[in-house]
Amino acid sequence: MTSDDGPTPPRPRTLEDRVAPALVSAPAFFRAPYDAATWRAFAALAVGWIWHLTGGVVLWVLVTVSAGLVPALGVGVPLLAGALIGARWFGGVERARLAAQTGLTIPAPPPLPVPARRGLRSTLWAPARDNRAWAATLYAFLAMLVSSVFFATAAALVGGAAAALVFALLGRDSALASWSGLSWAATVVGAVGGAVVLVWVAAALAQYGSYLVLRLATSLLGPSAADVARARAAVAEHETRLAEASAHTARERAVVLTESRTAVVSAADTERRRIERDLHDGAQQRLVALGVELGVARRLADKDPEHAVAALELAHREIKETLAELRDLVRGIHPAVLSDRGLDAALSALAGRSPVPVRVEVTGDLSPASAAAQAAAYFVVAEALTNVAKHAGADSVRVTATLVPDDDPVRLRVTVHDDGRGGAELSHGSGLEGLRGRVMALDGTFELDSPPGAGTRLTVEVPCAS
Repeated sequence: MTSDDGPTPPRPRTLEDRVAPALVSAPAFFRAPYDAATWRAFAALAVGWIWHLTGGVVLWVLVTVSAGLVPALGVGVPLLAGALIGARWFGGVERARLAAQTGLTIPAPPPLPVPARRGLRSTLWAPARDNRAWAATLYAFLAMLVSSVFFATAAALVGGAAAALVFALLGRDSALASWSGLSWAATVVGAVGGAVVLVWVAAALAQYGSYLVLRLATSLLGPSAADVARARAAVAEHETRLAEASAHTARERAVVLTESRTAVVSAADTERRRIERDLHDGAQQRLVALGVELGVARRLADKDPEHAVAALELAHREIKETLAELRDLVRGIHPAVLSDRGLDAALSALAGRSPVPVRVEVTGDLSPASAAAQAAAYFVVAEALTNVAKHAGADSVRVTATLVPDDDPVRLRVTVHDDGRGGAELSHGSGLEGLRGRVMALDGTFELDSPPGAGTRLTVEVPCAS
């Protein structure tokens, strides 16, 4: 079936469709005698009838008698408590039986409430305040009636159908045929027709009886409407708290990202000024001096060759020093060894240039880390080693680098630990503050631990997928 908006979605299956299809569908009614739902219904009614006539009757009698003995100086209170606890157990067994025979899973009710006060009296009266135990007791009585009536009626109808068929086959000369004046053929047709009708009615009654038992079990053996409402309210409250926590985390993250981006922009501007200053004060001045020396050498080339050679040698030295400054400047922007040989080799190169002895320990393969993560780790180590050489007064430094596979995503962790005087701080405008902004922009963490007199430990973690 279709509509203007597309095909109509199928109607969801109800309890009637699963247990008593003969009551909701004409085709299902006509196939009721040989439908699997009928055989399941007969089996559920038969087992339930036996179980209800034994366990259900015993439970009902115990609860009724013990409740009647409660006014007699409280003699029945312990019996009533035990009987109601037994009602809880009976309900659990019945839910398991129905799930096994009909496939319907009925949720268990909340556990027995804990007494508000301690003591034997409160403990004994707690089951009496349990409405689910009383509901299970009521179910035991009603289910006994329903299963008895419907199973007995359906069984009697099936027995009548069988008797009619036997009569049709063996009763050719029976007194009934002679008395009615009907022919044997008409008697056989009537008996077979009656048997068919009886079988159809028995199948429909079996399905309906099983349906009624399941309806009773759903209402009386599961959680009450108040319990369901409380559970839904608790779920809604939990989801609300999760949403509030997520919103709070998102707001904090937005603030951190805003601050880190501002810090990155400021650090980039500071770095640009540094590069301009280094070029102006270093390489540019050397290039000017180089031009002067070359001009002197050109003027003295014919008149004073010795002074011209000296000027050329000085210009040669200036070229070497200028190239060295340019290499240092380029290395500060992005080291070539980091791109060519990876973070492991780059950290070893930093250690080789440090005036303080540095031990580098790299665990595992660092290549899964992105270029941005490796660059951030490199500059953190470079700045940390520079600070150690200038301010820490340390005798040794230990640099470790590894991947943390337990996190999602995998993170690159770098630690720089020296044995210097400690007391380092993240001051505004410092190199470490700029590196911290760079790391935070990559959604990383930046931790500085520098107690006075106990050295400094700097730990940075950056997502490898950043």
